[in-house]
Amino acid sequence: MTESAAAPGPRPGTLTTANGTVITIPADWVLLPPGDAALTRRVKAAGDHWVVQERKGRRTFSLGVWAAAHTIETIRQQLESERSTPAFAKRKVADASRRQKTQTAYVEDFTSAILDFLNFHPDHLELARKLADAVARHATPVGSGTVARTKMIPIERRAEAAVIAWLRHQTTAYDSMHIPRIKGKRREIRRMLAQKSKQLLTSYRSGTTPAPDCPLQTALRTTDS
Repeated sequence: MTESAAAPGPRPGTLTTANGTVITIPADWVLLPPGDAALTRRVKAAGDHWVVQERKGRRTFSLGVWAAAHTIETIRQQLESERSTPAFAKRKVADASRRQKTQTAYVEDFTSAILDFLNFHPDHLELARKLADAVARHATPVGSGTVARTKMIPIERRAEAAVIAWLRHQTTAYDSMHIPRIKGKRREIRRMLAQKSKQLLTSYRSGTTPAPDCPLQTALRTTDS
C-alpha cells in the first residue's frame, strides 16, 4: 500500500475504502490533521498512508492523513529544524512578497474585468468603481472559496458570477429566505434573483436616473460604513 483514499469507518479505528471495504487502522498509526501542507506532502511521499476525506453534500472535505506515528514525528522534527534556519526565514519573506505581488495583480485584473462587465453609463462611472471595488474586496481574498478564485472559467465569467453573487446577498432578501428543501428549488430562486440583478444593472448601463431607494446604492452605502 502506498497512497490510498478512504472515508471514516463505521467504528472508531476503522476506515472505509473506495470499494466499500472496512479496514482497521494499524495501532501505531496516528491521524495528521490538515493545515501544514509541507508536512502532509512529505508524509505522503514517505510511504504507506491513508488520505481520509468526508463528503458533505456536493463538497468533499479533507480530514487528514493516517500514517505511522514514527514517520510523522520524524518528518515534523526535520521540518522544524529546517524552518529554524535564517535561510528558511529569508525564503519565507521572499515567498510572501511574491504571493502578495501576484495577489495585487490579480485583484487589479479582476476589478478591471468587473468594470468591463458592468459597462455602466458615463454618468454612473463612480458608482461602477465603488461596486467593482466592493465585489473584488469580497471575492478575491486567497482561500475565500468564491468563484473569483477558480481557474476553471475565464476571468470575464468569474467577474460576472461574482457581481451577481454579491448583488444576490446585498440587494435581495436571499439570505433570510426560507427555501423549501426541494431539489432544484434553490437553483430556481437564484436564477430568478439573478434576473432581477441583471435588470438592475441594465438601468445603470442605460444612464437612467436611479430611484432614491435603489437597493444597489443602499447596499454600497452600507458597505462603505
